[in-house]
Amino acid sequence: MKIDKDKIINTITHLAKNIYEQGKKLWLSVKPWLKRIKITPHWQNRLKQYALMMRVDKPIGTLLLLWPTFWALWLASDGTPDVSLIIIFTLGVFLTRSAGCVINDYADRHLDNKVERTKTRPLTSGQISEKEALIVFAVLAFCAFLLVFFLDPLVMYLSVVAIILATIYPFMKRIIYFPQAVLGAAFSMSIPMAYAATNGEIDNLAWLLFICNLFWVIAYDTLYAMVDKEDDIKVGIKSTAILFGEADLTIIAVIEGFFLFGMLLLGGRYDLNGWYYLGLLVATALFAWQLYHCRKRQKNHCFIAFLNNNWVGFSIFCGILLGR
Repeated sequence: MKIDKDKIINTITHLAKNIYEQGKKLWLSVKPWLKRIKITPHWQNRLKQYALMMRVDKPIGTLLLLWPTFWALWLASDGTPDVSLIIIFTLGVFLTRSAGCVINDYADRHLDNKVERTKTRPLTSGQISEKEALIVFAVLAFCAFLLVFFLDPLVMYLSVVAIILATIYPFMKRIIYFPQAVLGAAFSMSIPMAYAATNGEIDNLAWLLFICNLFWVIAYDTLYAMVDKEDDIKVGIKSTAILFGEADLTIIAVIEGFFLFGMLLLGGRYDLNGWYYLGLLVATALFAWQLYHCRKRQKNHCFIAFLNNNWVGFSIFCGILLGR
């Protein structure tokens, strides 16, 4: 696996420099306005509650959405994504994930107080009103939608699908035992959007990556659902953790196998080198560790295994970055 270290260092340095310069320009443009804003103690508390509802203090969801977006940007651009696209999609991921958290809390506002892990959330605990939650959701969704005006028109149409999927997902938990598939589709929409923004079209490999990521989301969100399985049964929430029953870990392993097989196919089609396959090998080892860690299905172990998927996304991204 021969690699040009100087080329990698220069690429990363150039990318970091461009991001820094773009960020500096943005900061200098908004800094005078920020100095004029005086936030009262009341609004300081409101903003804190809004941030908690958006899960700003828990970035795992943003990271799990961001890694596949980066995979797509780097693959679609042959390893040289435009800095402006990186910034736009990173902001879009944060805004979309935050909006999804808000609408999820709104949908579950009468149920979260019956679940140990969620009973202190701002909306269900009365710190935020239902009207406030809907306003915050609308503002976040609007800001996310504004970003696509800088991109190819096809991205705009895809963004509508993405926000619809993110909105209906929490309500699907009351209807079907496979809401994780809806979440997977929502979390994968950034992939065709990245290809459309980069190339103006969506090829078959983009949809293969979409399907692969959908499998991955179903796998790790089932681990997440296993944490609340007992409470979800009591309040009537449906999930793959309940659907799979005692076969949950076996089925998760099979789903992860489909994901890895699809990623192997992608590596071959993009003619990636050995570093990419090393990244997949690391991801495979992480999957094995997760399943072993959850073998007794203890809640805290399932949650730790879910969090560990951040490193799966990171290892694959490193493989793509070095594998071109």
